[in-house]
Amino acid sequence: MAKRVPTQEKILNAAEALFAEQGFEQTSLRQITTEANVNLASVNYHFGSKKALIQAVMARYLEVFMPALRVELEALAQRGSFNTRDVFDCFRSPLAELRHVRKHGPTLFLSLLGFAYAEIQGHLRRYTMEQFGDVMALLLDTLHQANPQISPVDMFWRLHFVLGATVFAQVSGPALREIAAADFGEAVAADQVIDRLIPFLAGGVDATIAE
Repeated sequence: MAKRVPTQEKILNAAEALFAEQGFEQTSLRQITTEANVNLASVNYHFGSKKALIQAVMARYLEVFMPALRVELEALAQRGSFNTRDVFDCFRSPLAELRHVRKHGPTLFLSLLGFAYAEIQGHLRRYTMEQFGDVMALLLDTLHQANPQISPVDMFWRLHFVLGATVFAQVSGPALREIAAADFGEAVAADQVIDRLIPFLAGGVDATIAE
């Protein structure tokens, strides 16, 4: 006998799949209720609004990712001496933990993050800072320790470029792996993309920009 999925979870699963595929703005509550096979009243009862539903979808990942990232960053700080590559390596394990949320958790999370960034979902930024602002502050402090020569405004821009490159690499990962296989005969697993990405990201943050 199949396990009965609670209504709230059905809504979250349907919303997550649609948001990750077509974004938050392009996904309507009607599409979500149709996919979840529930009525609109159920969404209003469990979440109250579309914004609250978006936050709940992201929370499933952030509540796993952020505490794991904090542990990695705090362990790095104990070393005393570290560089940008070491800081970005702290993301490996927390991203891998997201497979316990969903089978393709890391890719889904980064896709959702990409839409949140591209569509300027300000309420998500506020939610993230309210719930996990201490972790974000720790990340920024750690990056500044690794790069004391970079001004706060330059770090702001570089981190947004990092986010853009990361989201692109993960969302476009299947196509990129197919091209690598066809053009270069190289078989690259999904997990190996991050291994290629991290040195690139660290190099971008460290780069000296000519005036």
